[in-house]
Amino acid sequence: MRRRTVLAGAGLLGVAACAPAPAAPAPPVPHQPGVVTAPPAAAVFAAFDVVSGTPEAIFRALTPGTRATDAEVTIAVGASLFDGRFGLAKRAPRRLGAMPAFPNDVLDPALCHGDLLLQVASHDARTADAALRRALAPVGGALRPRWRIDGFREENTTTTDGRAATRDLFGFREGEGNPDVRDPAVAARFVWADDGEPAWAAGGTYQVVRRIRFSPALWDAEPTARQEAVIGRRKTDGAPLGHDREDATFDYAADPSGQVVALDSHIRRANPRTPETEPNRILRRGYSFRTNPTPTTDRDEGIVFVCFQRDVETGFATVQRRLAGQALDKYVLPVGGGYFFVLPGTTAAPDDYIGRTLVQAP
Repeated sequence: MRRRTVLAGAGLLGVAACAPAPAAPAPPVPHQPGVVTAPPAAAVFAAFDVVSGTPEAIFRALTPGTRATDAEVTIAVGASLFDGRFGLAKRAPRRLGAMPAFPNDVLDPALCHGDLLLQVASHDARTADAALRRALAPVGGALRPRWRIDGFREENTTTTDGRAATRDLFGFREGEGNPDVRDPAVAARFVWADDGEPAWAAGGTYQVVRRIRFSPALWDAEPTARQEAVIGRRKTDGAPLGHDREDATFDYAADPSGQVVALDSHIRRANPRTPETEPNRILRRGYSFRTNPTPTTDRDEGIVFVCFQRDVETGFATVQRRLAGQALDKYVLPVGGGYFFVLPGTTAAPDDYIGRTLVQAP
């Protein structure tokens, strides 16, 4: 009996030894920097059109610049790259198109769209600008500049629960209400492109950039109480009106007529906090901008609105339509920007490059 037991056990061991090993887990999909990382204090957003060469050659030339140690360099593509010039039309991300004009927009064509967008962020403006120049140097004349915005973040800190925050030119804290993308599951839900995209796009995300002019004369003429009603938060600490903490969640159902947080306030329109609007959440990563006056132009200042989402229609476009008629419209004027798709990141392979999955896609 003991011998049979031993032999039976040996037989089981033999079967186990012959069983195939479980499949190794798939390697994580690579992402570019500059999306879910904490935003540095300065950033350049520069759009270009391809005027010579091929996308592959340009992507290969740009890739060394994305490995900068003193800046985050992020490469995105616009809808126009997928026209008939390069044979990429059938590979376009399914939601990528030219950014339309929304209510209250007065878009300048010279400040919109582009084949490529480079976002370069660093701890100061000079370092970001130098990193952009280094990235572009190998490209030569293949790219023609289309538009550029230099942004900065004042009081570039974090919210009480650790999410990135800044103080914008309105004087209000910005960053509250963002999904906490330090959690990879949250980032996967709201930021990274979903399964409905072409296979090559895994690891990418939709990016929206908006150049929004701001009227300080109109805004500064308003008393603080009116400014707070327009935004829906306290100016000092960013807490929702009626609360004492910036990370407090306002129960709009308990304020149906907008006695505390006005129905046309920015935060209430942007995120009504209902189960139906939960899928519309986006990751905002904005900056401020300011240009000095010249003999022929006035000073231009405002917001570089930047957001990332897995679906630009479900995300930004839906939110933007909901904002139509908000009280804030009186003080702002969107004039430029565009829709882009941030390409997947690179692997550790020495010959990999940004854009390879797109170029090699069937």
